[in-house]
Amino acid sequence: MLTFWKSTVGKKLLMAATGLMMLFFVLAHVLGNFTIYFGWINNYAEHLHALPALLWVFRLFMLSMLGLHVFLGIQLSWENRAARGEPYAVKATRRTTFAAKYMIWTGAVIGAFLIYHLLHFTVQVIQPELAARTNMDAAGQPDVFRMLVLSFQSFPMAGLYVLAMIALLLHLTHGIQSFFQTFGLTSENSLPGTQRAGTVVAALLFIGYISVPIFIVVGLLNL
Repeated sequence: MLTFWKSTVGKKLLMAATGLMMLFFVLAHVLGNFTIYFGWINNYAEHLHALPALLWVFRLFMLSMLGLHVFLGIQLSWENRAARGEPYAVKATRRTTFAAKYMIWTGAVIGAFLIYHLLHFTVQVIQPELAARTNMDAAGQPDVFRMLVLSFQSFPMAGLYVLAMIALLLHLTHGIQSFFQTFGLTSENSLPGTQRAGTVVAALLFIGYISVPIFIVVGLLNL
């Protein structure tokens, strides 16, 4: 078993599995974001934090999945570069997609943004004057809605978020298709369909995520 997980195949399978866990999280998170359109986001945040121990167990689990995914991605990237010569690398570049070619870099952008995002909206040390935990709504709940609206009314802040979501779009476009390939769920005939499906899912998530800052910055969502 240890030999299997040390092998390239084992690493790719584990990387695909951790990527799937994070895809589920990304989907759940965007659905949570949609509560802002119905005026429920403060209630959603309140219920989410009602069981802090369970929330922290989930956060630590997702952090371990992310850390393992990043570690394996870097390791496989190094191994691929060491295993192929320069002539092969040039040929491979001609066949690969833009999203596949820059997976390691889009992943790095997502990772850097995630740290910023957690500091901003979870730890709330960026723009502390807008922090939800120190500004309550009429029901006495942390005012997440106010924090989001006042944050994204800044065009640079909204632009930064959109740029990070472009990186997520590219990463998922290749990552979803790669998951099916890694687990042997595609064939030569079904591969184009899988690639299209991955692109569609990634695009829908992208639209879902950027809709909030865009609606705020253009004034369709306001206090």
